Amino acid sequence: MPARRFFIGGVHEPGDTVEVAGPDARKIRAVLRLKEGDALELIDSAGSIFASDIVDARDGVRAQLRERVASPERERLCIDVAQGIPKGQKMDFVIEKVSELGVRRIVPLLSQRVQGAPGDGKIERWRRIAKSAAEQCGRHDIAEVAEPVRFDALLSTFGEYDAVLFPWEVASGAQPLRELLPALIDGTHRILVVIGPEGGFSHEEAEGAARAGARVVSLGSRILRTETAALVLIAIVQYIAE
Repeated sequence: MPARRFFIGGVHEPGDTVEVAGPDARKIRAVLRLKEGDALELIDSAGSIFASDIVDARDGVRAQLRERVASPERERLCIDVAQGIPKGQKMDFVIEKVSELGVRRIVPLLSQRVQGAPGDGKIERWRRIAKSAAEQCGRHDIAEVAEPVRFDALLSTFGEYDAVLFPWEVASGAQPLRELLPALIDGTHRILVVIGPEGGFSHEEAEGAARAGARVVSLGSRILRTETAALVLIAIVQYIAE
């Protein structure tokens, strides 16, 4: 039922009547063309999933929470992504796709060569995209989109992770991922993937990341676009982990 899954604010119990507002209400009425008596799957702020029925779809959408649905088992591996902010709307694509891949947290990263900027309203836009992607792909939670962080501040968080992967297009002598990742991922719970902007990371940044405990890795002989790199590395990590 991913197409009929929506998130609601607050913590609720079976029997509660809740309102689905904004774009979600418009999608329910105008796109899905649902009406009174039709079923929805609603997830509250505590992550509880409820089988629900629409009780009013005239002006807004009101639904009654019928019963809790068993939550799927949480993934063993939690992946966060720090993404160098790209130009234009490329970050929209990154947010959507890494959300679909199940990333837990997305950190917009301000590094030396970042040319994009989180202008007015962009953070809230990215959070809306993460929410929409979660509903579309059937996640039971929404990827967190953090406030932008500067590179030096990000380095101080590396100790919170079991592993930090730092793809760098000029990495020399890097161990192939097929040899490195199985042992690195075994028993690992939290991984941070750090992706540079269009111009990549500087030598100074790569060296600082390595000193802070990151594993500098190569994604192969081809230089990937910034909006592609995270997707490739996350998919490889998930394949090996699963």
